[in-house]
Amino acid sequence: MEKRKLGQGLEVSALALGAMGYGKSREIEDRSEMIALLRAAAERGMDFFDTAEVYGPWTNEEMVGEAFAGMRDKVKIATKFGWDIDQQTGEHRGGVNSKPAQIRKSVEGSLRRLRTDYIDLYYQHRVDPEVPMEDVAGTVKDLIAEGKVRYFGLSEAGADSIRKAHAVQPVAALQSEYSLWTRDPEPEIIPTIEELGIGLVPFSPLGRGFLTGKIDANAQFGDNDLRSRIPRFAPKARDTNQALVDLLKRIAARHNATPAQVALAWLLAQKPWIVPLFGTRRLERFEENTGALSVTLGADDLDEIETAGITVEGARYPDDILRRSGL
Repeated sequence: MEKRKLGQGLEVSALALGAMGYGKSREIEDRSEMIALLRAAAERGMDFFDTAEVYGPWTNEEMVGEAFAGMRDKVKIATKFGWDIDQQTGEHRGGVNSKPAQIRKSVEGSLRRLRTDYIDLYYQHRVDPEVPMEDVAGTVKDLIAEGKVRYFGLSEAGADSIRKAHAVQPVAALQSEYSLWTRDPEPEIIPTIEELGIGLVPFSPLGRGFLTGKIDANAQFGDNDLRSRIPRFAPKARDTNQALVDLLKRIAARHNATPAQVALAWLLAQKPWIVPLFGTRRLERFEENTGALSVTLGADDLDEIETAGITVEGARYPDDILRRSGL
């Protein structure tokens, strides 16, 4: 699979697979199938995989650790710290916690669950307003010196936090939501990380499934599906936002591609240091998404997208999540 470089020389496959959707609860009913999918992805040349201690908590990291046992040298694993999780019981207490002592406890737990002695990319999952960013970066810098972590990353951090962290320990990657569905990073974040030489790993590159063209105004979401509470997925908003999917379908038809492939190809075309992070539970969807690497959007395609004048309706998260995450 094609490779790309993030910051600080970290080279990874041009697309990454996120394991979050394979189970954020304590039980993962299709765990064996998801392990098989992770292994199949690696066999097909993908080497960049994403998890976090908070997914479960802990069950997701354990699953990823089992999936890559015996093939650790073939993959690069990213995981995250920063939520207030009791390191004895696994209770997620709801807020953020990036105190140095908590980070050190978190990294030891992640190393154990991932069955490894180093983490390739260690992200702060959310900025902790109570802990100076310099202290967070300094702690990770020490972990890098100890060989427990190889690269430092941030997630959903603002420009000021990025600069403060980078001044202490150079940041390899920022993980934030970015897609044709969510272009918030463009005015300030992308110029900042480009200046500093930091790569971008956009999550939800397919707009939580909306940009695949398989969700319309009549779609129903279960109570345990976050999309049931996201304003952007309200029926009226979906009806308005269909214009974006229709645009992707028109471009996809010209390239013998799917809307999802065009949405990913658009991200890949923005900067050479962008590595989209998608999630899927099915091998056929994995192969569809990685097929985006064979879709080259021309200047006319990109111009058509930019000049379409389409505005996405609705917030990307419910108000309570925006408040809790400091977004």
